Amino acid sequence: MHTDSASPQQGMSVVTLGTAGGPIWTSSVSENHRSGIATAVVVGGNVYLVDCGSGVGQRMVDAGLRFTDLRGIFITHLHSDHTIDLNSLMVMGGLTFRGSSAGPVPILGPGQRGFLPPTSPHIAEELEAVFPDQPTPGTAQMVDLLLRAHATDLNDRRRDTLAPAMPELFLGRDITIPCHVGFHPNDNNHPDMEPFEIFDDGHVRVSAILVQHRPVAPAFAFRFDSEYGSVVISGDTAASGNLVRLAKGADLLLHEAIDLDEMQRIYGRAGQADRKASMEHHRKAHTPPEEAGALAAAAGVRTLALHHLVPANASKEVWLRAAETFTGELLIPQDLQVIDVRSAEEMSRAELTGRGLS
Repeated sequence: MHTDSASPQQGMSVVTLGTAGGPIWTSSVSENHRSGIATAVVVGGNVYLVDCGSGVGQRMVDAGLRFTDLRGIFITHLHSDHTIDLNSLMVMGGLTFRGSSAGPVPILGPGQRGFLPPTSPHIAEELEAVFPDQPTPGTAQMVDLLLRAHATDLNDRRRDTLAPAMPELFLGRDITIPCHVGFHPNDNNHPDMEPFEIFDDGHVRVSAILVQHRPVAPAFAFRFDSEYGSVVISGDTAASGNLVRLAKGADLLLHEAIDLDEMQRIYGRAGQADRKASMEHHRKAHTPPEEAGALAAAAGVRTLALHHLVPANASKEVWLRAAETFTGELLIPQDLQVIDVRSAEEMSRAELTGRGLS
């Protein structure tokens, strides 16, 4: 699978706009700086964005991707490091739609949780909810609330310069989980299930499945299938049989990875309760590289790329441990890397054409 740092062309490709995980900023002057998690799947020039981490708009510009080519935005879960720049993408990126017939752009993600998560057993007191009148908004509500926060700006620009009407351009949609799987955000947040289709525009078909990012729920992984090949993006998850089911036979799996040893050292400076609660979360909600490799092997994917790296500045050797359990092609992409995606069938056709045998 070919990778480079050029802008994607025709066919199917993935652009790793941002490859860092976690709600933290790192120095952007570092040679190996990683922006917040965001991934573009590009099919025939159409752009499908998964997650909107810090810096996503600037990274799209850096990658040569046009906002007016956006055909859909997909949110794996509602943690801030996956959604924090959805606001700027809509409010500022939306201005580039001026005079364009493109849009509207659907934004698909988790619906309202409906229940607060339980308090960690390492936290002594019961904590009051933040914004108790609306403590768990879903994607549709989030999009509406973000745009409402900028109503002054949106009205000024629209009435003064006929800027696009952003609420008509970006449409938040909650992903409906099939009732028969028995999902409950606290009691059954990761039931065994089959993938289900959430989007099809004739260029790409997108399927979703629940993954294990306790206590966050729902949390999704997504699969993109096109005539050129298939891409799976894990979202944030611990080892998940559902993820293996979704990724079966995929050409490319982008999976999160965490260095638990380094995180233990980082939290060594925190208080005992903070350290225990944080490390318990990381162990039950994220995946070390060796486990990510084993999952990729079980799914029979051709190429595994690790992203959403925590911590983002860990040594590359840490992530290469995935090769201990996965014998296929392993990538540790930097930001703005372009990964060409081609199915085995298409690669075979290309090889035959090159030999003059087609």
